Amino acid sequence: MLEDNTCAQESDKLACGDGDGDPEHGRKLTPEVNMSPSSRFLQVELELNTHLRRLTFSEPVRYIYNPLEYAWDTHSCYVQTYCRGGQRILFLGMNPGPFGMAQTGVPFGEVRTVVDWLQITGEVGHPHDEHPKRRITGLACTQSEVSGARFWGLFRKLCGEPALFFRHCFVHNLCPLIFMNASGKNLTPPELKAAERDALLNMCDTALCEAVKALGVSMVIGVGRVAEQRARRALSAAQVSVQVEGIMHPSPRNPLANKGWEEVAKTKLTELGVMSLLSNT
Repeated sequence: MLEDNTCAQESDKLACGDGDGDPEHGRKLTPEVNMSPSSRFLQVELELNTHLRRLTFSEPVRYIYNPLEYAWDTHSCYVQTYCRGGQRILFLGMNPGPFGMAQTGVPFGEVRTVVDWLQITGEVGHPHDEHPKRRITGLACTQSEVSGARFWGLFRKLCGEPALFFRHCFVHNLCPLIFMNASGKNLTPPELKAAERDALLNMCDTALCEAVKALGVSMVIGVGRVAEQRARRALSAAQVSVQVEGIMHPSPRNPLANKGWEEVAKTKLTELGVMSLLSNT
C-alpha cells in the first residue's frame, strides 16, 4: 500500500468523512498557497461545481446528479489518498455512470472495487431531486457497473496493489454530472441539446486544463473517443503542453469492448509506454 495511504494526511487536506458530504453547504474555497496536489485538484473541482450550478437543461433532461456534491466525502477520500503529485498519466473518462461514480464518487467507481481494492470510505448522500428508479445507495449499492469493473479490473490484475498504479497514474472524469430522462435512462453529454451541451463542456474544458496544470501530468489518456477528442481540443486551445492519447471505452454498449476490451487496452497501453510503468520489474 501507499506509505501515505490514509484519509487524513496533511493539514491542508480535508479528512475522509469530514463535512456533510455536500460542498455546496459551508465548503469554502481557500487560497492556493502551499497546497498539496490533492488540495489543488479538489479546489479546481469546487470551482467547477460553482459554475455548474448556474446551468439549466431542458428536455430530454429531467434529472441531474452531481456526485461531487452528495458524494463529496468519498470523492475527496479518493483524491486525498491517491492524488500524490509527480504522477505522469491521467486517465480521463467522460462523465459518471449510474452504478459507478454516481454511487461512489470515484471515477469508473464500480462499488466492489472502490470498497475492497481502493478501500475508500465516507458517507454518500442523495441528489436534491432523485429518480425513483435510480436511487443512490452509495457504497451499499449491489449493482455492478461493467465499465468500471473492466477498467479497474485490468489495473488490479496488472498491479496487484493500488500503490503501483497510482505511483504514475491518476483517474478523473471530464464532466462530473450524470443526466437522465423522465424514465431514468442515462443520457450522455453528446445527447444533450447543442447549446446546453456546449455551455456545459466549455466549463468542464476549463476545469480540465486547470486540473492538468495542478497535477503536472505529461500524458492524458481519454477513455473513449469523445473524452480523447475533447481533451485534445481543450488542452491545445489553452496551450497546455501535454500529450493526449486514447484507449477504447470499456462500456458494454460498445460491441468491440465486449469482444475483449482488456487485450485491446493492454496493446494500446504497451504502444504508449504505459504498461512498463505498471510493473515492479
